[in-house]
Amino acid sequence: MTDTSSTSSVPIGVLTVSDRAFQGVYEDKGGPGIVAALSDIIATPWHAVSRIVPDEQATIENALREMADTLGCCLILTTGGTGPALRDVTVEATMAVADRIMPGFGELMRTVSLREVPTAILSRQEAVLRGQSLIVNLPGKPSAIRTCLDAVFPAIPYCLDLIGGYRIDTHEAVCKAFRPKG
Repeated sequence: MTDTSSTSSVPIGVLTVSDRAFQGVYEDKGGPGIVAALSDIIATPWHAVSRIVPDEQATIENALREMADTLGCCLILTTGGTGPALRDVTVEATMAVADRIMPGFGELMRTVSLREVPTAILSRQEAVLRGQSLIVNLPGKPSAIRTCLDAVFPAIPYCLDLIGGYRIDTHEAVCKAFRPKG
C-alpha cells in the first residue's frame, strides 16, 4: 500500500455511523466535519472514501473491512456510535475487525475532550490497526471531531509510516506531524 509519490491521491476512509443520517432523517455533519478538518491538516493530495451506515455492528464491520482491505484506505476515521447508548456499537465493530489495539489514541482524545465537556468520560473512542490501516473512532459532533483530530493527528503520519501505509504530510502551520529525525 505504501506510495511515497506526491502526485498520488491517498484514499482516506470517512465512515459515519448513524441510523438517522442513514435514513435521511437528518443531515450528516460528522463526515463533512472530518473532511473539513482533514482539508486543513493534510498537505498530501488525498480524497475521502465516504460512507454512511446505520448503527448495526455487522454493517459497520463490513464497511471497515471494505475500506481497509478492498479500497486501500490506510487511514479510516469513523464518527458516531462511541457513546453508552444501546445502539452505539461502533467500538465493538472496530474491535471485531482489529489486528491490534492502539489505546493511546482513545486515552488522548478523552483527555483533551474533558477540558471542554465533563461528559467526555462517556466516550468509548478507540483506535486499532487492521493490516496497513489505522482506524480511529471519533465523536459525532464536528467541534469535538476537530478537538480530537488536532490532538491525535501529529502521531498519525508516523504511525502510517510504521505500518506501511501511504506517506501523509501535514500543513505544518496547522499540525506539525512527528517523525523521528534521521
